Amino acid sequence: MDRFELIKSLKMKSDSRIVFLVLDGLGGLERHGRTELETARTPRMDELVCRSDAGLMIPVLPGITPGSGPGHLSLFGYDPLKYVVGRGVLSALGINFDLQPGDVAGRGNFCTVDENGLVQDRRAGRIPSEKGEELCALLRENVEIEGVEVFIQPVKEYRFVLVLRGEGLSGEIEDTDPQDVGEAPLEPRARTPEAEQTAEYVRQFIEQAQEILADQHPANMVLTRGFSTRPDWPDFEEVYKLRAGAFAQYPMYRGVAKLVGMQVADAGKSLEEEMQAVREHWDDFDFFFVHVKPIDSAGEDGDYARKKELIEKADTLLAELLELKPDVIVVSGDHSTPSQMKYHGWQPVPVLLWGQYCRRDDVQSFGESACRAGGLGPRLPSRELIPLAMANAGRLEKFGA
Repeated sequence: MDRFELIKSLKMKSDSRIVFLVLDGLGGLERHGRTELETARTPRMDELVCRSDAGLMIPVLPGITPGSGPGHLSLFGYDPLKYVVGRGVLSALGINFDLQPGDVAGRGNFCTVDENGLVQDRRAGRIPSEKGEELCALLRENVEIEGVEVFIQPVKEYRFVLVLRGEGLSGEIEDTDPQDVGEAPLEPRARTPEAEQTAEYVRQFIEQAQEILADQHPANMVLTRGFSTRPDWPDFEEVYKLRAGAFAQYPMYRGVAKLVGMQVADAGKSLEEEMQAVREHWDDFDFFFVHVKPIDSAGEDGDYARKKELIEKADTLLAELLELKPDVIVVSGDHSTPSQMKYHGWQPVPVLLWGQYCRRDDVQSFGESACRAGGLGPRLPSRELIPLAMANAGRLEKFGA
């Protein structure tokens, strides 16, 4: 019996509500002896952790740096080594693109390259969404690839989605994003012989995009990654018997929620609007996935002070969530994004789990060093969090006679 079959056999109906407050990229590294979270003033998190079980989580495996997709899938209880999907599908679903069976979707970045074709900024200075929409329209008007239908849709800021529709396509395409500056974009190589034609289509798209964007600034080139087709996975609600609502402002995170069967609510454009949406839908769901993105972005920009300030802002959001009186609340992140690294990290992520039946440990503040000694331990697999939350919410029966 696998984990999902076990949970399906034990799940029980309840009126209890579970909240997962996911602070994207929460974990960090010490600067002058303290991480961004440990430096931030977080009175609500510190007060709540004193009444909670705490620890550090591993999203995938020790030493493995997770992407946002695997990080969130693990939080939702899906083994990220078994349930693998490219970021393109998540982005496409997140913008409500009508992804058809056999479509291949890839995530795109508008980027900046120099006169030698070397990447100077992987995000083109985080151009505004309006500029991204303008550039996508420019590409749509001018890109022509014989043998395949091409869709180019804006996502947010510098991000876009490339979707190929046709016969015999494969998502087994290597990324062209070198993941570093000073490097040339990579070739879209096929991982399997069946993907050779699809790789050629992507190559033609990139060559045409380079020519079309040559006079644009700062976004004069594109990088692609995360190609895949939409998988058929177990439904979150069916497995856990939880009416799940997702509250996220960035399309990719709406996409991963939609992929596992959650209902995606309109979360507005600010934390205040997102919180208002949670209030309005409080009677509609049993499970609330509440996502906060800017913390991760500050880490990727290497801005320690900004990341600290955004964590403090999220602390006020926690206070408002607690006013709704959930039966169980989890505060954590999908992965670490240390500002010193300017990228996702493999470091374990702080987590607290509060509920009526939690065994309170001795952790007195919410931070990496303190949580290491918590009752959940220093190496809790993220995918184990959902069963723990369900048990504390009175939603799992006894196993065995």
